[in-house]
Amino acid sequence: MIKVLIVDDSVLIRKVLTEIFSSEPSIKVVGTAADPYIAREKIKSLAPDVITLDIEMPKMDGITFLRNLMRLRPMPVVMISTLTQKGAPSTLEALELGAVDYIGKPSADNPELLTEYAQEIVDKVKMASVANIGRLEEQANRPVVKSVPTIPKQGLNKEAFIVIGASTGGTEAIREFLCMLPGDTPPIVITQHIPPVFSASFAKRIDSLIPQSVSEAHDGDKIMPGHIYIAPGDRHFSVVQKGGHFYCKVYSGERVNLHKPSVEVLFDSITAIPSLAKRSIGIMLTGMGADGAKAMLRLKQAGCYTIVQDKNSSVVWGMPGAAVELGAADTILPLNQIASHVVSRLKRAK
Repeated sequence: MIKVLIVDDSVLIRKVLTEIFSSEPSIKVVGTAADPYIAREKIKSLAPDVITLDIEMPKMDGITFLRNLMRLRPMPVVMISTLTQKGAPSTLEALELGAVDYIGKPSADNPELLTEYAQEIVDKVKMASVANIGRLEEQANRPVVKSVPTIPKQGLNKEAFIVIGASTGGTEAIREFLCMLPGDTPPIVITQHIPPVFSASFAKRIDSLIPQSVSEAHDGDKIMPGHIYIAPGDRHFSVVQKGGHFYCKVYSGERVNLHKPSVEVLFDSITAIPSLAKRSIGIMLTGMGADGAKAMLRLKQAGCYTIVQDKNSSVVWGMPGAAVELGAADTILPLNQIASHVVSRLKRAK
């Protein structure tokens, strides 16, 4: 039984979430709180396994409360966030501070819309209950990085691609990995499970930290060294070859493995270009589920060198674990060792 504490200043949101969780036999709502001060006392008395936390609340905002909570009593937190461009930076900050994931919150006059995403909400709370708290605590307590000094150029092979798939915990894992790379990287293409309005903010945030140019992928973009392309939310992202050059293909289509964007779509697009697959590096980072695991095996079989993030450094070892179970990993590494390993491979491949 997963004990949940709901922290939200909206009576209606608390009511709707309670109804959603009450329909799931493995979840029990042990309490609700209208603000962080009430929540603090209920955490002490009720010892919840997971907290759902609103961002905008009276007396103390959710970000401040989360920062204090992860420092003093780390536990799995799923943010209740308004999925708007305005709300995206705060939600990304919450993930940086150690929140496991976030739930899209409808406008105040339509709280019932939450019921349309009931299964997703239940799944995220279940996943949060088994998240790696040690990893989240480490993430929450590291120094805040405003900018990253340029890492000396390494003269890397620009003919390769670095291809990355990630989901839950991935925004921070991607940020950490990219910040440890030198500026002269080959092209990097990324699919991170993320809502539409968040992908642009995520790309902008990473772009402010590193020397490479980071952007959402747009259909028809020519893929260049020193550039990083991130799948836009709610669009599939693949790589295509035309006339000796590589381009981004971005399109809608059906969900793959319940996801759009899907890691499988990106990985399989590299496999479909054998000469590119043979000189590229595929990386699977933290994430829930198994999206991309089978595609990573196909990548490996096509000659791509594959790296999987290890269990201890992953927030959720779903996608990486599935890839390992299938035999899709050439090597399994802690997150903080992946960048240096990639650099050494790209030097040897020159």
